[in-house]
Amino acid sequence: MNEIQKGFKKTTDRLNSVGCGMCLAKWTQTTIHLQLGRTHSCHHPDTHKIPVAEIKKNPGALHNTRFKKLKRKEMLEGKRPSECDYCWNVEDNSKQYSDRTFKSGEEWSAPHFDEIVQGPWDKDFNPRYVEIGFSNACNFKCSYCGPSFSNKWVDEIKEHGGYPTTDAFNGMKWMEETGRMPFHPKDYNPYVEAFWKWWPDLYRDLHTFRITGGEPLLAKDTWKILDYIIEEPNPNINLTLSINSNLGVPDKLIDKFIDKINRITDPPALLHSADSKVKEFHVFTSVDTWGPQAEYIRNGLEFNRFWDNMHKILSSCPRVSIGIMSTYNALSVPNYHKLIKGVYDLKKEYPHPGRAWTTPVTLDASYLRHPWHQTVQVLPQAWAPQVLSHSELAQKYVEAFENDNMNKNGIGYFVSYGYTDTEVAKLRRIYDWMTAKQDPITLNRNRGNFYRFFNAHDERRGTNFCKTFPELEDFFHECKEISDKL
Repeated sequence: MNEIQKGFKKTTDRLNSVGCGMCLAKWTQTTIHLQLGRTHSCHHPDTHKIPVAEIKKNPGALHNTRFKKLKRKEMLEGKRPSECDYCWNVEDNSKQYSDRTFKSGEEWSAPHFDEIVQGPWDKDFNPRYVEIGFSNACNFKCSYCGPSFSNKWVDEIKEHGGYPTTDAFNGMKWMEETGRMPFHPKDYNPYVEAFWKWWPDLYRDLHTFRITGGEPLLAKDTWKILDYIIEEPNPNINLTLSINSNLGVPDKLIDKFIDKINRITDPPALLHSADSKVKEFHVFTSVDTWGPQAEYIRNGLEFNRFWDNMHKILSSCPRVSIGIMSTYNALSVPNYHKLIKGVYDLKKEYPHPGRAWTTPVTLDASYLRHPWHQTVQVLPQAWAPQVLSHSELAQKYVEAFENDNMNKNGIGYFVSYGYTDTEVAKLRRIYDWMTAKQDPITLNRNRGNFYRFFNAHDERRGTNFCKTFPELEDFFHECKEISDKL
């Protein structure tokens, strides 16, 4: 057992001393979709509505909702909240560490263990890791996304209606019924108002602040945050600031973004500068496979321009790091090996020791869970060896890193650029999840919906599934036969 594995075990044992369902992220982490008025503590559980009455009394209720406090109470009592079944499935089916271990062991979480377990369950707690989405303004229409997070999706649904799947996951009626109708980016939003009331107090306690979307570079509040940090005379210099972007916005916004990054992190330095406004600055972007297949999944993506913009940021911003969020789905499988190689090459090209991380480029692979008809579980098990091969390929690049990490970069710092054990573990659990036992009736329905969705996708967006994914053409036709019987 290496030191990293020992650390994972220590964290898990500590959590289990309270109960097998304990996870510090329920206190220390929050994702808040202000455009929807919804929140959850990490990205795995479904979001829940934030009562307007609660935020009028207490803006901090954007995180500390009554619902969330009751889930905290369950954890402190040794129970497993059902909404956190993603982690329970990982632990029970694969016997691997889940995200409750990873998240609870982070430096923004672990130091608060005693404060949390010894305090009352209903006490307000300022989160240390915060993700905020200000609006659904976006220039993409990713296949597994929807109107809640993209106004381009809103326009499409208004024109064509919801997609003809049996689960009606993206229709306007469904959104209204489930409380997922987004505020228009230009309309008054009481949740954004509450955020700015909470922000001065929250800012001081933050370890990590991350802006999500929509596309954050199209939201005026993103630029307001950046200017606040630039202009603040007593900045939180322990803050890790992160911005999501699809890197597909106009060049002038990319250039403006680069300027803001460098004003916040200026002057550039090999190590953290006393003059920097933050401790670290990360850019997160998304891609789920390689080339035209990636463009098909993330409608609006120009893959080559996207890759060029990653190079532009890494070369222009010497202290920035890029995290590539990869939502592994059914369409990722045929060419995902190219992405693994491409990311590895990017890691090798930018091994700058003065960046926030040892390597400035990371791959964060998670598997898509919803909509079900696009998950990797919908594929025949004959594809499982290829899914497994992706973690095995990344593992080879871990070995390459271990063999090369004693090479110096000429200024006395050790350079490392390979995949980490954590990156590989996240890829491996995709295989474990794919091969878990499935209900055949549900699987059949999801395969029928697979055809229904992508057939309509081609009709509405002028795409061609079989031309783009020739490896999946036979499966596509099989799904059509199933769809005809639904």
